[in-house]
Amino acid sequence: MKGEAEKIISKAREEDRGFLLEPEAKRLCALYGLPVTRFEVAKSEDEAVEAARRIGFPIVLKVISPQVLHKSDVGGVILNLRDEEGVREAYRRIHENVKAKVPGAVIEGIIVQEMAPSSTEVIVGAIKDPTFGPTIMFGLGGIFVEILRDVSFRLVPIERVDAEEMIGEIKAYKILEGARGMPKADKEALIEILL
Repeated sequence: MKGEAEKIISKAREEDRGFLLEPEAKRLCALYGLPVTRFEVAKSEDEAVEAARRIGFPIVLKVISPQVLHKSDVGGVILNLRDEEGVREAYRRIHENVKAKVPGAVIEGIIVQEMAPSSTEVIVGAIKDPTFGPTIMFGLGGIFVEILRDVSFRLVPIERVDAEEMIGEIKAYKILEGARGMPKADKEALIEILL
């Protein structure tokens, strides 16, 4: 496990990236026992269709490109595809969208992923601060992390009480509690991820 994780991180370093591409991040999470959606990487329309058949519909397609970190912003994500023709059209459309909005972007492939149930997305991150050392971050994920910047930080290692406080102190906590008909987040699972 450790050897595989080191290979993933080393590859990003060799390519002078300060981030992991989504398939790399998913593989790393899976190595450490975190649940991830089923996915495959496709390099052609036909591969995307074959992957969708294996995974099962509905599925999602997402661009893989070191130049595209915010996939939704450039039309690099297409949700809820229910048939093979939809997969083919979405594959072409993602390529067209990315080429139009990020000229020169290198598209390394397309993620073909099972469609996860609708829920509230969270972000958990870690950085090594030059002053404070290793820290962990928690907040709402997806588009909200960029727009709201509503996150909580702690120095690591943390204990259960720290994880509970991190979750409870974000301004959007009520969303995690199921406000306005939103699905209630699994707080115990969030605590486990942070620990």
